[in-house]
Amino acid sequence: MSDQVLWFAARGAGAVAQLFLTGAVAMGLVTVTRFQSAGWPRFFNYELHRRISLLSVVFLAVHILAAVLDPYTNLGLAAALVPFASTYRPAAVALGVVGLYLFVALIASSLLRKYVSQKAWRAIHWTSYALWPVAILHGMLAGTDALAPWMLWIDAVCVAIAGLALAWRILPRGTIGGDTRTPGLAAR
Repeated sequence: MSDQVLWFAARGAGAVAQLFLTGAVAMGLVTVTRFQSAGWPRFFNYELHRRISLLSVVFLAVHILAAVLDPYTNLGLAAALVPFASTYRPAAVALGVVGLYLFVALIASSLLRKYVSQKAWRAIHWTSYALWPVAILHGMLAGTDALAPWMLWIDAVCVAIAGLALAWRILPRGTIGGDTRTPGLAAR
């Protein structure tokens, strides 16, 4: 496989994983508000959240695999698993490693959801509030295209989407037009 293909795969899959992770976070925030309407049943929020999350896992795996195999970064498996083991942008890659561990905790908690209490699952799932900014920072600091206009645009869209979803989650009912959440849930 060409070195250039690996480089493009790592960059592209990282950007797409960021978009899907943002979508998963946004849908998770919408799901917890119990949003529904006549044309949008509540179960759809959960299913969309699950499927977008799965896509983010797939693209994250491609991103990591391509980055590990890419001879330009010379990461190796240790750098992908041990924070600060990388000689290529060590702090930025360490953020990616920490993000990976937070993501694995989320995935594991979801796969084992029926075996853990709701309280434990929710506590583990709260790591998504740390995972998302860590992943965004990783992309901004480790990405070779971090300052490219198209990547800055992707970052801005991700921040806007996550910010709007968080506002939807924490603002009192009726603050955002057309709000059809279950009363009182936004304050929790």
